[in-house]
Formats: sequence, C-alpha cells, structure tokens
Amino acid sequence: MDRRTQILEAATKSFSLYGYKATTMDQVAKLANVGKGTIYNFFKNKEELFDQIITTLISDMEHEASLVIKSNKPFQENVHHAIYKMLEYRMEHQLTIKLFQEERDIGTPVVQEMMRKVEQSILCFIQEKIVRAIENGAIKKCDPEITAFVLLKLYVALIFDWEKQREPLNEEEIANLFDLYIFKGLSLT
Repeated sequence: MDRRTQILEAATKSFSLYGYKATTMDQVAKLANVGKGTIYNFFKNKEELFDQIITTLISDMEHEASLVIKSNKPFQENVHHAIYKMLEYRMEHQLTIKLFQEERDIGTPVVQEMMRKVEQSILCFIQEKIVRAIENGAIKKCDPEITAFVLLKLYVALIFDWEKQREPLNEEEIANLFDLYIFKGLSLT
C-alpha cells in the first residue's frame, strides 16, 4: 500500500472514531505510521485531507446506488432502490455516523459544509435520473431539481425521522409509501 493510501485510511479511521474537530494531524500520522511531515507532502492541511475522504465516500456511495439500477425496471423502482441504497450507505458507514453526530452536537462548520456536499451529491444523482426519465418518457415533465429534493426529503423522513418515535419501516414499506405519495397520489379519481 502506498503512503498516500495509508494516510487516507488512517485519517478516515481517526475521523470515524473522534470526529473532525478532535482529529489531529499527529493522530493521523501515528495511525498511518508515518511522520507528520509526510502527510503534508500529499495534503496541505486537515481540511484538504478531509475533503478527499468525503469525495471518495461520495463516489463510493454513488457507485453503490448505480449497482441497484436496472435498465429493465421502471423509473420509480430504480429511483427507490438508488435513494434507499445511498441513505443506507450513509446510515451504515461509520464515518458518516460520526459526522452526523458532530454536526448535530457541535455544529463544526467544516463538517456542516461536507454534509451539505454529501446531500448535494445525492440530489444531483437523483436529478440526473429524473432528467433521463423525462427524456425517455418514463415520467411526465417536472422540475428535476424540486422533484429530487422532494424525493430525498421524503426518504429521509421515512427512514430517519419516522423511527425516532416509532418502529422503523422496512424497505418494502418505504417503497409502497413512496409509490403511494409520489407516483399514485392520494386522490380516489
């Protein structure tokens, strides 16, 4: 393994364990088993190192979401699986769990900005799928940016907010609610 990769893995571990604010370059150097100066050969500061880790996390999350999209499935099924997969990845990845805690409890500005970056990447991913679905005639014309926002926020509400006070919904229940509220609507006509 090359030194840059060692440093990235050590920094990811440190950010996952201690959060952004409590992680120091000395800790990263110790975990990576390199001198602190070696880190600065690759990254000019902690913020740049953190940004690289978040960029990789976003790329991995989008890759996981892309794997569940099947060309022979309808748009609503694909978008459900993709959003669910990205949120599941975000929910299960130790780094994002720690960063959400830090954002909520401390409000570290760099962490807030990175979490916005993660959310924006999810929104762009969904928006791209919506644009493609409109172009292919799979869904009617709509504002892709607003639609992506509504879809994501509905999922966040059903996955994270709902279970704060109630029994968590499983993936199939969420898919059915998503279909009801977004694609079929509540109208009896």
